[in-house]
Amino acid sequence: ILEDEGAIAVLDEAKVISNEIEKKQKIAEETEVKIKESREGYRPVAFHSSVLFFSLTELPNIDPMYQYSLEWFVNLYIRAIKDSNKTKNLEKRLRYLKDFFTYSLYCNVCRSLFEKDKLLFSFTLCTNILKSKNELTSEELMFFLTGGVGLENTKKNPSSGWLSDKSWDEICRMSDLSMFSGFLKSFTDDCESWKAVYDSATPFNVDYPAPWNEKLTSMQKMIIVRCLRPDKALPAMSKFIS
Repeated sequence: ILEDEGAIAVLDEAKVISNEIEKKQKIAEETEVKIKESREGYRPVAFHSSVLFFSLTELPNIDPMYQYSLEWFVNLYIRAIKDSNKTKNLEKRLRYLKDFFTYSLYCNVCRSLFEKDKLLFSFTLCTNILKSKNELTSEELMFFLTGGVGLENTKKNPSSGWLSDKSWDEICRMSDLSMFSGFLKSFTDDCESWKAVYDSATPFNVDYPAPWNEKLTSMQKMIIVRCLRPDKALPAMSKFIS
């Protein structure tokens, strides 16, 4: 084979090609690692977008006419990628994408909703986002929506002059929730202060008797409004969403 010049030339050429392929494979592997790191970096915004999409899938429960396809959603997201602010800082880029896409989706969906359903959609979107961040529990949300379910209340209403039995029953059930531990005793010991909250034209804007004003979250304060003044639940929802 050493006497065959053609064979030696082919071997040399094969060696050069092999070296080039090896270099390209290393570059490809490095590029793949970088792409994977970049992709993983965008996982939070992908998770956020999935929360938004599944919020849309709840709308047919309000009205069967509200139907939104995944293809429409993806196209809206692609548009958000193009139109949102650009930056090389990943943290800022994620925030720009989340804010831009959330607002874009909200505006596009609201154009197709009846006016009476816009607040409910806003509330659904808001609570789903908060739940995804672990800033709201399903237990709190379910109680706000239903008022809880319980057997006959054996505890006597301490202020039947102004507090309805229905509200008292809900307060007792609310006190069984872990985040309202000790609330029932605090309420019965200081009924007059809570009556001031009850008498307020905007009970969702007043300070609650200590220590509950500092201790409770916005949703938990809204639960109290629901129990004391259910007629103010909608204005309280608007403030909560804002």
